[in-house]
Amino acid sequence: MAPTLDATALHRDALVWDMIMPYEDIGKLALKRTALDRMTRAGYNAVSLTLASNNRDLATTVRLIARERQFFVGKPERYQLVDTAADIRAAKAAGKLAVCFHFQDTAPFERSVELVGLFYRLGVRHALLAYNQKNHVGDGCHERTDGGLSQFGISLIREMNRVGMIVDCSHTGYRTTMDAFEFAEGPVIFSHSNPKALRPHARNITDDQARACAASGGVIGVNGVSIFLPPAATLAEGMFQAIDYFVELVGWAHVGIGLDFVYDSEALIAVAARLGETFPAGQGYGADVRFADAETLPLVTELMVKYGYKEEEIKGILGANWLRVAERVWR
Repeated sequence: MAPTLDATALHRDALVWDMIMPYEDIGKLALKRTALDRMTRAGYNAVSLTLASNNRDLATTVRLIARERQFFVGKPERYQLVDTAADIRAAKAAGKLAVCFHFQDTAPFERSVELVGLFYRLGVRHALLAYNQKNHVGDGCHERTDGGLSQFGISLIREMNRVGMIVDCSHTGYRTTMDAFEFAEGPVIFSHSNPKALRPHARNITDDQARACAASGGVIGVNGVSIFLPPAATLAEGMFQAIDYFVELVGWAHVGIGLDFVYDSEALIAVAARLGETFPAGQGYGADVRFADAETLPLVTELMVKYGYKEEEIKGILGANWLRVAERVWR
């Protein structure tokens, strides 16, 4: 009988990388910085922060990036702004939290592919194509139609591939995601999407979307949002069920963490209530929605140990799989 893994030690030794934390200015802004401290205490080594979504224009986005870069650069003893995949490893070795940025929509590019390289140099390392609604790239997952990539969307993906920015298909409509897998070169990811087979929600993904992601060399980040998870006693158990489903479907090397930890959930729910087109009624975006927090992740590690996952598999899911994608895509 194989010796039982020590979940606490394994979590501490692993590279723990969360591919999605919403980080725009919503609600109590002091909680943003507190959330980073909580992540560090929960064993995080790297996190990707949302700095723009479908309602951000170019000027606003640049100002937000400038402000956040100034904050992180000003605290070099605690944070490492990421330029390369090697920076992730270096931050882990130095006991710092590695930070990169992403967009939850392609709106900040304002139909200009020339901006992709600029944002990449400013630290934006992945961008999802459409946030729930239709945009100039394609359809979102809550759109009335299910159209595919536009010609602009194809051009944008090709430019993202050229500069090294990862293509992200979370929140995006089915046909647009499948077109993205066709036209993109190399890994395409779902930064925070769960299996539709376990919870039939429009934000979740089908088995063939998951298989296409894996075939590209990409990774699917399981999130901790209650309305996207299978019913379970705890959010950690629901996350484990989603992880286990994807592991059985596409293999552990294509599964990761995209927690979607919201630092002020009450404020976000209030915003969602005002944006009925982005967050349609009847989809569960109400007061009852719960978000897994940073402290949930060690509990997920314990469950993977409990149910017999091997050390290599657990470390892959916690962060090594994201690192592999970054090493392949980032320039």
